[in-house]
Amino acid sequence: MKKNFITGLLVLIPLILTVWVLFSLIQFIDQVVLLLPEHLRPEYFLGGDVFGFGVVLTFLAVIFTGVIANNFFGKKLIQVYENILNRVPFIKSVYSSIKQVSDTLLKSSGKAFSKAVLIEFPIEGTYTFAFITGEPDALITKKLKGKFVNVYVPTTPNPTSGYTLIVPVKKVIELDISVDQVLKYVISMGVTNDPKTKKTIKK
Repeated sequence: MKKNFITGLLVLIPLILTVWVLFSLIQFIDQVVLLLPEHLRPEYFLGGDVFGFGVVLTFLAVIFTGVIANNFFGKKLIQVYENILNRVPFIKSVYSSIKQVSDTLLKSSGKAFSKAVLIEFPIEGTYTFAFITGEPDALITKKLKGKFVNVYVPTTPNPTSGYTLIVPVKKVIELDISVDQVLKYVISMGVTNDPKTKKTIKK
């Protein structure tokens, strides 16, 4: 019973979150369309309301955005609005954080998480997965002895929340598995069918 309940949650939670994001996007686009004058709205040209038109419009909007973002002029446009957002104090922090997480989780070429490792956390003798995100600024480590790295410790089942730690390099155990494999392990709360991940953990 307990196993079936947990399995059901693992299946439904990603699905529900995906549907919620898409539904929110559809509602947003519908509200934007309502701002248009009546003679410019889709139903005016189509002769009435069309069931599911918001879904189609959302899909087309996402595809169109992707096409624009992948060409030279689109990239320049993105740079312009990102520069504008980065000048607004609060929005800058929120946008940059969300963008970094989305780039890491959605882009195969994302470099925010460079390597999967194990570290002792939260207490000595227990280990958790972490991702190397870079090296701390010298101003931070100038009073510390040795070499350090920045690591991000994801939490279960939502890896976008977690802890940012500065860890001595000698305390970091490098793993021969990908960032994607670790993310699957974290999201599934350790219930993984990936034999390579299981083999690494047993070691």
